Amino acid sequence: MYAIVLTGGKQYKVEQNSTIKVEKLDVNVGDNIELEVLMISDNGKVLIGADVAKSVVKAEVLLQDRARKINIYKYKAKKNVRKRQGHRQPFTAIKIITLEA
Repeated sequence: MYAIVLTGGKQYKVEQNSTIKVEKLDVNVGDNIELEVLMISDNGKVLIGADVAKSVVKAEVLLQDRARKINIYKYKAKKNVRKRQGHRQPFTAIKIITLEA
């Protein structure tokens, strides 16, 4: 059994006891949250739309952190133009506790 959930403007495929990294959520570590369910697949039976209105996916917040740094380097040949920039994207790691259809 798996579900497609929506959080942070992105869709994620989740299963029971799986851990995923999502866009940063304004919650504390250890809190339980509920995610918006878009679809549930249970042994080939697919539920969408009004069928998943009562469905619940609960998750526990494990970690609030930032991803490893990426470096952006822009260079224009023969113009003596060099620009270096770095970025670390914040994320929230969550563990799926229950997945109920």
